[in-house]
Amino acid sequence: MAAAAALKMCEQRAFQAEEMLSTLKRQLQLITSHATKSPSTAPISDQVVRLQDENSNLKNEVETLKQRLTYLELLSGRKQVKLPKSVPSATIATNNEKNDNVASPKVATTPNQPQTQSEHKGTPDKKEKKQKKVEPGTKKNPSEKPKANQDDGGNKAIDISRLNMKIGHIVSVKKHPDADSLYVEEVNVGEEKPRTIVSGLVMHIPIEQMKDRMAIFCCNLKPAKMRGILSEGMIMCASSPEKVEIIVPPEGCVPGDRVTVEEYPGEPDALLNPKKKIFEQIKPDLRTNDECIATYKGCKWIIKEKGVCKAPTMAGFNIK
Repeated sequence: MAAAAALKMCEQRAFQAEEMLSTLKRQLQLITSHATKSPSTAPISDQVVRLQDENSNLKNEVETLKQRLTYLELLSGRKQVKLPKSVPSATIATNNEKNDNVASPKVATTPNQPQTQSEHKGTPDKKEKKQKKVEPGTKKNPSEKPKANQDDGGNKAIDISRLNMKIGHIVSVKKHPDADSLYVEEVNVGEEKPRTIVSGLVMHIPIEQMKDRMAIFCCNLKPAKMRGILSEGMIMCASSPEKVEIIVPPEGCVPGDRVTVEEYPGEPDALLNPKKKIFEQIKPDLRTNDECIATYKGCKWIIKEKGVCKAPTMAGFNIK
């Protein structure tokens, strides 16, 4: 109860002080205007100074009362809201006119005016959702499996054109020092220096038949070590568990000639990626036909303008 009474008294005194302050301001303005018109201004100047001092004292008293009032309101549980600083009326009028001029175009909209992008942001159009379909040639669904005749990128068919099979001349041959079943050959395939190729033919072909002969070599397999020696290719042979024959190129071939299949044109890979198992997918369709001619899916291996490649006697066998 005491706090409420003190609060009420402070409010009354603050109101009275503000009224007195405004009265003194009016008197000060009136005296100042008379002082400019009157020739004897000395007494009036003293009165102006006195009024200014009273005005300053009243301001200080008003501020003290306001602080006291705020403190009592906080004790009684009233929330304090900061008021904006006072702005001259002329400034307020000018700002209102500017705001009216600026805001009027925004309000003046037609009933059929479409919403702007900012108004419906976050609510995508249903039509746009329907249009987001997978078009031909674009990325496919990750769950879809690639076709059997395409690689992982879907850009290049997996067929015999991916193999770089070339004619090679076996310059020298010897048995592998650490493996009784392996030959180590030095082969000229039309490059700057011979390739080292390791072949498991000791049990099937005598070393005399390996020396100084032409054969077909797959040259873009990833090099692999065989009992410590790096092999840079593979000799192509018709093969069965009991017998193996080297595929023989046509006469007139020279080292570096490429073996192709007319029905499957294309440039070979620089190096087959072993992770994609490209050779493993092609190998089941490599075999000799009834005439012992080497084929891929029944299509003949050829050296352009020179002839076909064939096994000496093995017909209908896989080529490895």
